[in-house]
Formats: sequence, C-alpha cells, structure tokens
Amino acid sequence: MNIQPKVRIQKPSWLKRRLPTGPHYERVKALISKGGLHTVCQEAKCPNMWECFSKHTATFMIMGSHCTRSCRFCAVDHGPTAQPDPEEPARIADAARKMGLNYVVITSVTRDDLPDGGAAFFAQTIQEVRKQIPDAMVEVLIPDFQGNAEALKTVLKARPDVLNHNIETVPRLYPTVRPEANYDRSLEVLKRVQQHDYLIPAKSGLMLGLGELPSEIIQTLDDLVKTGCSMLTLGQYLQPSKQHLQVERFVPPEEFDNWQKIAIKTGFSQVAGGPFVRSSYHAKELFQNK
Repeated sequence: MNIQPKVRIQKPSWLKRRLPTGPHYERVKALISKGGLHTVCQEAKCPNMWECFSKHTATFMIMGSHCTRSCRFCAVDHGPTAQPDPEEPARIADAARKMGLNYVVITSVTRDDLPDGGAAFFAQTIQEVRKQIPDAMVEVLIPDFQGNAEALKTVLKARPDVLNHNIETVPRLYPTVRPEANYDRSLEVLKRVQQHDYLIPAKSGLMLGLGELPSEIIQTLDDLVKTGCSMLTLGQYLQPSKQHLQVERFVPPEEFDNWQKIAIKTGFSQVAGGPFVRSSYHAKELFQNK
C-alpha cells in the first residue's frame, strides 16, 4: 500500500513580514560576532531576529551552540559539546553594556553532560551582568537540569528578576516533540521557583500548531498556574527545516487573542500571545506589566 506523504500547509498572510535591516541591526550583529557569542535569535532561527537586532536587543545563549538533546521542534544544533568558556559571562555583560541594555535575557543550550547542567554558569553570568550594568534586570530561560533541585537553587540564589522554563507543548505530544524531556519534571521546576523565593516570578511558554487540542491547552494552562507560574507566552510553532516536525495548523491572530483571555481567567497575571510571540520577545515589556 502506498502511503502518501503529508502535504505541507502554506504559510498564511499574517505570518509574512518585512525584515528590517539597517545600521542598528548590523551593529548588534557585529558586537555578537566580535565577542564570539551566541544568541538564540540566530541559533534557533527566530523570526523576530531582524526586528530585535534592529531595536538593539538580543537573547544571549550561553555554554556553546550545541545541545545535548535533540528536540524535534528546535533548530539549535545537536552534537558534541565543549567545556563552557570561563570568559563568556564577561563578554556577554560587555556586549549587553555596549548595546545599552537594562533588561538582559539569558538562555542556554541544554547541557546534560555537566554535573549541574550548567547552573553555576548561569549564576556566574547573572553576577557578571550585574557587575558591569548595576541597574540591569536579568531574565533567565533555563533547561530542566534533569530535575536537579540543587542546580536550580544555584540559579535562584543569584536572584534573577524572572526565571523562565518553557513547558513547550501539551503532555500527550511530549514523546513526539521533546522525547528527552518530561512534562511533570518541567512543572516541578516551576513549582520549586515559587517554593524557593515567591518574589521571583516564574514564567513559561507554550507553542501552538503542533496538533494539540483545545482541551489539552486548557489543562496545561491550569497545570502551570497550579505551580505558581504567573507569566506566560503563547506563540506559533514554525518548522525550522524539513528535518523538523511539520506544522499541523497555523493559528490565526484572533485565536491567540482568545487564548490570552482564557489564560488570564485561568490565573496568569501577564500573558503575551500571537503568531510571532516567543519566550523572550518583548520580555522587558511583559515584565514591566506585572
């Protein structure tokens, strides 16, 4: 029996946008390149990179450009990893200072090869940013550290202004979307944030368009709120390459508006939702609305 290949659905008009360029974009790109730094904007092929670079902002990605996991939605390379560069935190802080940032977002590749998953490196980077930019606020987007509670404490003791850990999708889709992760473990990470220090808001993010059902989204929102998570981003999954999961559905902007309202009613205090919304997109504005 012949099995017909899955037909790729075409991007709708609301996902087509003009890509800004100019001196600000080029300056940020040059700063990142000169510093030997990585950004999730570039490595994950974020559709907002041109806009964010043009506005003199970026999300720094620490501990290299190769991930020890291979999630089927993510464009970040999987493969051999090197030891983290001890000079990287200072270079990130220097680049952030030169960009004029007062809200710095730091994420990482997942480093399951390190005993603490890279938690100490997160803490060092937070401290270095605060050293070079004393008034800066810092948001971190962390992996699950394989459920290591002490590793999470290491990051929290450095007192980030926001701790973000993405749930990414509904539990039924975990084996397909992020087979090396665990839904309950991610919920536990967010729960421990509030148990350690309720003054540090917990934030999470969810991709839509992977085949999730409305009832599953509602359940996931409820699960997140029960952990104490108060900040949420909702965005459209976009296929980074033909080797990644296909988009099952393009969610229209008005549906994102509705999900924002549902999330607020569920108990979140700040929600950003839309086709181009990503974890760190307009992160400063979302934090300031809390």
